[in-house]
Amino acid sequence: MADDSGGPVWTRAKRHKGGGVPVVGLIVGALALLGAATAGLAIKERSFAGAGATLDGALAAVIDFGRGLVGQAGEEATEAADETAQAAEAAAEKAAAAASAGAEAARDELTTTP
Repeated sequence: MADDSGGPVWTRAKRHKGGGVPVVGLIVGALALLGAATAGLAIKERSFAGAGATLDGALAAVIDFGRGLVGQAGEEATEAADETAQAAEAAAEKAAAAASAGAEAARDELTTTP
């Protein structure tokens, strides 16, 4: 290996594993959190069925909230895009009128000059 010069271990360069996003760690952490919540609620409700029902209700509320946010963002983005398109169309019409007026003025100047 290129990093190992044969010197003492403490002088060798340290090797680092990949520096990407720890997706597997995030998934395992989320599942561990869900398992701990289920176990805690099972102790509180004195049954896993009650704990599951409580978690189902909580997750449904979170999902509905998220869908509401996405729906609002979609409608607002559509409205903003429509307003931007209208403003761009008006600006294009003004630019075309100015270009036409400029071309007409140039034509008039060239034809009236002896």
